[in-house]
Amino acid sequence: MSLLPRAPMALLLLASSTAASPLRPPQPDAARLERQLDRLLVVGNVLYVAAHPDDENTRLLAYLSNGLLLRTAYLSVTRGDGGQNLIGPELGAGLGLIRTQELLAARALDGAEQLFTRARDFGYSKSPEEAIAVWGPQVLADVVLAIRRFRPDVIVSRFPTGGLDTHGHHLASARLAVDAFALASDPSYMPDAEHRRLGPWKARRVVWNQTAGFGATEQELASSPRLDAGGYDPWLGVSYGELAADSRSNHRSQGFGAARRRGPAPEFFKLLAGDPMKSSPLDGVTFDWSRVEGTARLVAELRRAREAFRPAAPEAAIPALLAARAELARLPANPWKEEKLAEIESAILACGGVFAEAASEKAATSPGSALPVTATVLLRRPAAARLVAIRVAGRELAAGRELAPGQPLEVKETVTVPAAAPLSRPSWLESPPGEGRFEVSDPARVGLPEDPAPLEAEFVLAFGDETLRVRRPVVHKWVDPVLGERYRRVEVLPAVTVDPQGPLLFFPDEAARELSVRVRSVPGASGTVSLAVPGGFAATPAEIPFRLDPGGEATVTFRIVPPKGAAEGTLRAVATASGRRFDRALRRVEYPHIPVQTWLPHADVKLARADVLRLGRRIGYVPGPGDEVPDALRQAGYQVTALSPDDLRDRPLDRFDAIVVGARAYNVEPRLAGLRERLLAYVEAGGTLVVQYQTNNWVLGTPPNPGPYPFVIGRSRVTDEGAAVEAGDHPLLSRPNRLGPADWAGWVQERGLYFAESWDGRYAAPLSMHDPGEKPMRGGLLVARLGKGVFVYTGLSFFRQLPAGVPGAFRLFANLLDHAR
Repeated sequence: MSLLPRAPMALLLLASSTAASPLRPPQPDAARLERQLDRLLVVGNVLYVAAHPDDENTRLLAYLSNGLLLRTAYLSVTRGDGGQNLIGPELGAGLGLIRTQELLAARALDGAEQLFTRARDFGYSKSPEEAIAVWGPQVLADVVLAIRRFRPDVIVSRFPTGGLDTHGHHLASARLAVDAFALASDPSYMPDAEHRRLGPWKARRVVWNQTAGFGATEQELASSPRLDAGGYDPWLGVSYGELAADSRSNHRSQGFGAARRRGPAPEFFKLLAGDPMKSSPLDGVTFDWSRVEGTARLVAELRRAREAFRPAAPEAAIPALLAARAELARLPANPWKEEKLAEIESAILACGGVFAEAASEKAATSPGSALPVTATVLLRRPAAARLVAIRVAGRELAAGRELAPGQPLEVKETVTVPAAAPLSRPSWLESPPGEGRFEVSDPARVGLPEDPAPLEAEFVLAFGDETLRVRRPVVHKWVDPVLGERYRRVEVLPAVTVDPQGPLLFFPDEAARELSVRVRSVPGASGTVSLAVPGGFAATPAEIPFRLDPGGEATVTFRIVPPKGAAEGTLRAVATASGRRFDRALRRVEYPHIPVQTWLPHADVKLARADVLRLGRRIGYVPGPGDEVPDALRQAGYQVTALSPDDLRDRPLDRFDAIVVGARAYNVEPRLAGLRERLLAYVEAGGTLVVQYQTNNWVLGTPPNPGPYPFVIGRSRVTDEGAAVEAGDHPLLSRPNRLGPADWAGWVQERGLYFAESWDGRYAAPLSMHDPGEKPMRGGLLVARLGKGVFVYTGLSFFRQLPAGVPGAFRLFANLLDHAR
């Protein structure tokens, strides 16, 4: 029986000291190890289901996993890639990677596991019917797959199936949970080989996790089944509410830092399907080994291990754990056998204080390249163990060594990376996604939070007659002067990567523009770079040669000539070396609270040509979080100067033709509120002030009124990016660019959000739009004269449209900037 380290091991994960280094080989302290032994006697699983990262109830997860010692998991239907980002510019795939790792960091604290489906977060949805239709039947199959893999006794939904005014994804996640609950037990529902391999699974019930004020009043919940998740855990030294807050605070990209809470915390539940319950969602479920026949001897050995355990001498529990492992391995297959074997093996390693690591001085390599690796094994407690073998990349580095307690065994070798080694890219980003879901070619990887490391080391250890196989990712580690020791997986990259300078090249007129392409190679390479351009555009020269030493990079520059008229298309950079074609770019996400993330998208650049007339050119810009609008405006020919609150206060503003405030800037920069009068004085003297949407919600609060007259920011939005737009007869829509129906084509994800819901009569509202079946909304664009200048508030999602190169959005924004002229 092999030991495959599982990120899901709740109490083992709690041993990680920082979210920034989850790849460090884990070692629980004595209190957590003691609870790990207690957990071996508990047999039961609970699956929590919701729509997005940060939807989960971390307090309930912490209580179930650490208080009741149940195997607990959170199934997030999406990775949150359609949301927004408070900590950086990443949206789409990059944001999905960030939020995936934030979830894993949260689970490392609250002790639960993390699962996904292939569903894309395609943005705000106003109905569950729309969400389910866009996602398609494959996402329901993924929820069934998660149930069959995890085998929960009880399924808990964060949301109801209807009757609540909330995101359509939320209600859709509950409907998927209920439908999948039924299908998972149906032996005729076998959509693919992975389902057939797993077989059917019947959970006891699926329930809605209610809280007061969230679909029910306290009086309505008074007689509901419940669990108190507010207890104090003496092993952890915190209450589950405190642990939950620390867990939730990992969702930094969403600004979800949470305060610790203490004291009683009742969680209420309502039956959605399955067996009735009286006092608790866990009613009627047996959570010990009595649910499996023939386990009396197993239980006896597990209890003997628990009794033998001593914090100062954890190795005393190893003999009984080895006997329990042998007994469980002897038993016929049962739904908990594989997981409990892994837990027992993890406990054996932890009791022996086993440290096993394979590290390289190189952070990246390529298939077929040489890689220096240092493998280290250390037995930190006096347990009888020996090293059978260490294997990396198909090569045996060491064999038949005795392990002396406290004496590290270190082996340094250079291995050859297999030609078939997988590249460092998440399987869900390997292919371009569809409208509603990601494509994953390997069915075994559907729903996994992340792929196995591309390079792994296997340590084979013998404890008496029992042999354990420990797998560790080959890592690169370094010392950050602020954060200390950090780990990352060694990346396996293509021999050559090509990175265009940005995802968009916008042409506001007929002038040609330059495009730089960075060429990189880990092993070294020589060849040429060329550009495949869409019809109407031309690139010169046809190709550019390059020659790179190992680890080298070079930048080559092309000239792109646009057509005279409007046109759009996608350019792809291609390197040719040694007769092979390389068209993948290299992207990384690096933040201190998550491991470094790498993916390899196609080396594509969107080209967009549209006539954008401009009267003014000098723009002062107050950036919001992760704001990419300034770079887009520069592509349209504007001179953009970033402005801080100090700049707004101390430096002259009349040097700018317009000042733009980025989306959510007021939400994250409280000093802006005190600069209202200075900005309005700039407007009154003849300037233009454009304020993009600011949020009005419980997370970021309600921003102060930035305008000259009262208006109230609501929470309404138009989610249909193709929704019809009625434009009034207002000069803003005709000067300097005369807008027409074509300017509303090609918008992405949405029209806008956080529209004004009421406003003073001195504002003009020249646009009206709405989602199907809803009343027209006019608060997406407000315009008011003040003295010689103009104030604009807009909820239109320029933060998405301009970086995406939507021509009509550029033309409209130019009109906003020039309206006072």
